[in-house]
Amino acid sequence: MSETLARKLLAAHLVSGQLTPGTEIGLRMEQVLLQDVLGTLVMLELEAMGVTRVSTSPSVQYIDHGLVQSDEINADAHLFLKSACERFGVIYSGPGNGISHPVHMERFGVPGVSLIGSDSHTVAAGSLGMLAIGAGGVEVALAMAGEPFYITAPHVFGVELVGELPDWVSAKDVVLEMLRRHGTSGATNTIIEYYGPGLACLSAMDRHVIANMGAELGATTSVFPSDDAIRRFLEARGRGADFRPFSADPGCSYDRHDRIDLSALEPLIAKPQSPGNVVPVSSVAGEPIYQAYIGSSANPGYRDFAVVADIVSGSRAAEGVSLDINPSSRQVLQTLVSERKLGSLVASGARLHQAGCNGCIGMGQAPASGRNSIRTVPRNFPGRSGTREDSVFLASPETCAASALSGVITDPRTLDRPYPRIAEPDAMPMNAAGFVFPQAGRRPELYRTRHTPLLPDFDAYPDRIEVPVLLALEHDVSTDDIIPAGQILPLWSNVFATADHAFGQVDETYASRTRQADTARSGHAIVAGKNYGQGSSRENAALVPRIMGLRLVVAQSFARIHWQNLSSFGILPLVFVDTPSSLAIGDTIVVEDIRAQLEAGASVRAQVRRKDGTFEPLHLRHDLSERQVDIMTCGGVINWIARRRDNSMERTSA
Repeated sequence: MSETLARKLLAAHLVSGQLTPGTEIGLRMEQVLLQDVLGTLVMLELEAMGVTRVSTSPSVQYIDHGLVQSDEINADAHLFLKSACERFGVIYSGPGNGISHPVHMERFGVPGVSLIGSDSHTVAAGSLGMLAIGAGGVEVALAMAGEPFYITAPHVFGVELVGELPDWVSAKDVVLEMLRRHGTSGATNTIIEYYGPGLACLSAMDRHVIANMGAELGATTSVFPSDDAIRRFLEARGRGADFRPFSADPGCSYDRHDRIDLSALEPLIAKPQSPGNVVPVSSVAGEPIYQAYIGSSANPGYRDFAVVADIVSGSRAAEGVSLDINPSSRQVLQTLVSERKLGSLVASGARLHQAGCNGCIGMGQAPASGRNSIRTVPRNFPGRSGTREDSVFLASPETCAASALSGVITDPRTLDRPYPRIAEPDAMPMNAAGFVFPQAGRRPELYRTRHTPLLPDFDAYPDRIEVPVLLALEHDVSTDDIIPAGQILPLWSNVFATADHAFGQVDETYASRTRQADTARSGHAIVAGKNYGQGSSRENAALVPRIMGLRLVVAQSFARIHWQNLSSFGILPLVFVDTPSSLAIGDTIVVEDIRAQLEAGASVRAQVRRKDGTFEPLHLRHDLSERQVDIMTCGGVINWIARRRDNSMERTSA
């Protein structure tokens, strides 16, 4: 029977369940990717679970987000993570090595292997033919402890690529076209599988660009076949022995299907403040810009920087435009030097920053207020750049470079110069500087500071809740809205300090109102529209509100990772069944016999007490599996693991 590549990868790692879309499955995860600001919580969770040595290999901790050392907090976090890596048997990639996703792809990615990461853009490794999925840190910690990783079995969305990209159009425009067609929730609980003759013009790193921003489509992951492009990529890095061919069977069928003629594409751009707000560059040409930003995990390849270097060669960025260059990795920076591309960038007036996530996550390069920034980053949610009232456009390196030269958003096809065609070198440097590999038998104490406190203990979920609604939110609330990045990012590992900033992007009074109402003890609820919790996998967007007393979120729909994170920390995620009720701040939601209702089926009966004292029925639904119900009612994953450990010890002693 002909089968898709996605289902082949799922079947090869399936440990429980059936590949029936909508049902829960358990997967064996082989590799782990951790980024620093969420990796800290993963290490604290491993400690709380009593893990002595991780079972996944390789497990790699990257320092790529918290690089700016304006005080001691980030530097202390690096020391904590280095000690935790040695303690638990994890590879440590220090500051300066680069962004986790491209570095992992270059050094450790293997076609056909499964990868779980504490970052939503872990899906970028699907470009190599890997089964790569982003998750909340606590789910990653469970996988590192040898537990299966559970997800809803996805549909498979086949996207056939035909034709060849025209000049001045590149991989970023392909994924922006996907977002233009399908929006930021158009691939929820779906694996996007790319295939077709159009793949021939896409390198491994071009595919990385497309797979990376599959996260912006809400996809579980994206996959590409492992073909000659992947073989060349691995051979250039001295890893040809890791190549394995993988592809879909001829004649296989998909649950959904789309077709993109690459030759018909034009330069595209996502306007503020959503990756799904996509239009042709020509329709916004002439808008003035303050900044053009090149880099991030969304355009991390050598060609993404080299094409900019050739476009600006012999010219200078327009007066008043900050051309920011954020190399993705040490090896890309080294190659730009050896291939004589870096000089052109510097001579153009560009500002060169250290290899890492930096401005993409609001850690430096924040644009001036009231000014436009055009960037190659994957997201432009409000405030993510570090500027509260920002105006960020997402575009290709070509469009960003053309705009930097002219000072306004510019369709690169209008430039009076030939299109630079970039060939990646046959051999890429693989500098091992900054990597520390764990030694067998070495288990140092964790390096602790006031910003790495022990995780709090949570009580089991009550069988009855009567909680006031403290927030009523619109559609597409992101985890950036819940826990902001920027200046707050260094505090992420200190969940108690972070609480002062929760939901600050949407309601500055939330934290103070939880304190005034003492909801940490009594509890509260949040209601929201569609696609609640989109964006980053940051689990502190669930953990921190839980500390503040959040017990219930009722939404029209949830983004996959955040929905999982909520139940993993003892917060009940429910969905409106009928036309959403006009729930408002000050209403109170009452749910009785909670465990019995959750175990009986998907339907949940509740009531809302209005501010005038009247009651109305509320028809809700939960999509939790039996396992998730058990976790949620225990008070979260850590309590669930502790109970299992205690039961095992009791059986052993008996």
